Amino acid sequence: MVAGVIETYLSPSLVAKFLPRNRFLRVLVGIFAGFFFPSCECGIVPIINRFLEKKVPTYTGIPFLIAAPIINPVVLFATFVAFGNSFKFVLFRFLGAVIIALVVGLILAYKFDDPILLETPTPHNHMHHVAKLTPWQKLWSALTHAVDEFFDTGRYLIFGSLIAASIQVFVPTRLLTTFTHRPVVAILLMMLFAFLLSLCSEADAFIGASLLSLFGTAPIIAFLLFGPVVDIKNLLMMKHYFKTKFIVRYVIAISLLVLTISMGVSLL
Repeated sequence: MVAGVIETYLSPSLVAKFLPRNRFLRVLVGIFAGFFFPSCECGIVPIINRFLEKKVPTYTGIPFLIAAPIINPVVLFATFVAFGNSFKFVLFRFLGAVIIALVVGLILAYKFDDPILLETPTPHNHMHHVAKLTPWQKLWSALTHAVDEFFDTGRYLIFGSLIAASIQVFVPTRLLTTFTHRPVVAILLMMLFAFLLSLCSEADAFIGASLLSLFGTAPIIAFLLFGPVVDIKNLLMMKHYFKTKFIVRYVIAISLLVLTISMGVSLL
């Protein structure tokens, strides 16, 4: 629904009007917009795609993609409750997401200029056509785009959920806890676990809390940071909108940043 509203009501000129001119500030806008406009990672990819199509810079849109599923108030509150009303994991999760989004945003702003969206045929005069519509016609157009987006991306969400559910049923937890005595291995294992389970960010903290005694703090932080950004559902949907070259670089960058932050936590 949000993607449909963006498609119909948001013009490139309107986007440009509200974004600051400075690239660094635009990165910060993308990061902290996630706090004020909470979105689950299950549906955020088509929203980001619509923003990028409306000429929102990649270094604003991608930081939002990274941060919004983690730093929004609903997820932070769920994390607070899951870990026994402790602010420790809330703080680690919030700061970790901000750091990851900031680093990726700055790379996109100053080092990476390649287009990241797949080329799709779009009518050249779409916004000119929308401007002539009555309010009711605009509402109908938004709903139509929302329905199209639902069926377009829903298949990837359902297929990804099916794979994740199968893994949860058939892969025993004890198999994943065999190598937890080494911090690096435990962190990588929890990143893999987060990818395979593909949990919603509103619920993953409760799973993380249940595994805390087995893995320790640092691997659980890796689990909480990696899953909402890179999981099966997300990658399937991203492949529908983004170029493969960008997706590969994105996954590598997120993986290295999560690993680095988690190793830092293990040293505290």
